[in-house]
Amino acid sequence: MRKATSNLLHTAGHHSWLSEVRCAKYGTASALTKDRYNVQRGNYATLTDRDVSFFEQIVGKSRILTDAADVEPYNADWLHSVKGYSQCVLKPKTTEEVSAILKYCNERLLAVCPQGGNSGLAGGSNPVFDEVVISTSLMNNILGFDSLSGVLSCQAGCILENLETHLEKHGHIMPLDLGAKGSCQIGGNVSTNAGGLRLVRYGSLHGSVLGVEAVLANGDVIDCMSKMKKDNTGYHLKHLFIGSEGTLGLVTKVAINCPVLPKSVNVALLGLESYEKVLETLKTSKRDLGEILSSCEMMDRESLQAVEDNLKLRVPIKDCPFYLLIETSGSNSTHDEEKLAQFLEHALDKNMIIDGTQASEPSRIKNLWELRENITSGLAKDGYCYKYDISLPHEDFYSCVEVLRHHLGHLPVLRVCGYGHIGDGNIHLNVTSKAYSKEILQSIEPFIYEWTAKVGGSVSAEHGIGFKKRDAVHFSKSTRAIELMHQMKKVMDPNGILNPYKVLPELPITN
Repeated sequence: MRKATSNLLHTAGHHSWLSEVRCAKYGTASALTKDRYNVQRGNYATLTDRDVSFFEQIVGKSRILTDAADVEPYNADWLHSVKGYSQCVLKPKTTEEVSAILKYCNERLLAVCPQGGNSGLAGGSNPVFDEVVISTSLMNNILGFDSLSGVLSCQAGCILENLETHLEKHGHIMPLDLGAKGSCQIGGNVSTNAGGLRLVRYGSLHGSVLGVEAVLANGDVIDCMSKMKKDNTGYHLKHLFIGSEGTLGLVTKVAINCPVLPKSVNVALLGLESYEKVLETLKTSKRDLGEILSSCEMMDRESLQAVEDNLKLRVPIKDCPFYLLIETSGSNSTHDEEKLAQFLEHALDKNMIIDGTQASEPSRIKNLWELRENITSGLAKDGYCYKYDISLPHEDFYSCVEVLRHHLGHLPVLRVCGYGHIGDGNIHLNVTSKAYSKEILQSIEPFIYEWTAKVGGSVSAEHGIGFKKRDAVHFSKSTRAIELMHQMKKVMDPNGILNPYKVLPELPITN
């Protein structure tokens, strides 16, 4: 580091910081989804003892849960925002078992809810009523890795962090990194088209996923497990399952292109006095860091205050209205450190940043990233959290926080804050209160969706539509596009048993 920046940049301290609470405590939602959101149950069959007996023939008694206490964690999300009352959880290990389960459920008109790590934030992986839960947690085999092509193939239930650990032994990494990587599963990641912290460098899963195997509602297995990076043979059917959240088919296997493990990683946490400075620094980082820029995250003071207040973590620089967490990844430590030093020196000379710290040692890098990754857990401990995952033009990226903060000024909210992937325009907008309030929810929705549509944004950036956003789809999609999605659903799942009440809004929709 050049002397010109040495007074500004401190070394990340040695702290035994808490790990993020990743779905270890599910809790209980205060009300059933059907009551809180006034949803009517579809015309599906009701589970019987005979159905359970049939499922036992497929997966065995040890891989079927029917006791209320055992099933409860699968019914509710960890944010306590949705809760169903499923009476049965099935844990298949193979594609053949999934096929047999779905074929039977389709013939019986039993609705099903596919579930991975249950770390979603849009209510997409929990039953709304009494759907049979199909958990992919035991479909966790790594099927192979080609170190020359960098292609990993695995079952859908593999935990993201476990895949990361496996790849590191071969000198590669996963193209996505999420705060919930200790519990989320790759099948769920693919089904929701999860974005995460590395999208600015490696792009979305629509580009990284080379192949998918999925089971349709009638039990038919669709094998699109190509491992080729160039496969132009007709319709790219895999894209139907990436982001469709289990409504068109249940993903059972994935082939994914994995980048080479970087030899050099550096992280800088920077403090800034205004959002204008954030944009200026972002633009400069893209220009000066170029090919080694792997992540750029923005956090406002309110977001990190939740981490300090509720999780007792310490931000190692002075209080600032805004923070940027910038990561570089490359193959030459001397080259990368020099580029980062030049960028920081320039940012300091131009008064873009007012304080900062940087780290290249793995333990210190982990400490800095834990600040960002623990925000969700910190906010959840306020009481109840209303979460909005939206994409916005950069000029409006933080305006959503200010607009909503003003709009909710008369209500008993604790925080209105924003953080997220400013490198790709995806902000996580959060409002917290001591307990769930219908008045607060109705003041936020559809107001924030209308505002997002007005500035040309998307109502869902990376968390999916799930259950909680299905009635907001029309703010980002035309009526004809929604009609076409319904038509596709009808072709692939004519009885509508796959993850009902999710993703697709009711027709007709008026724009």
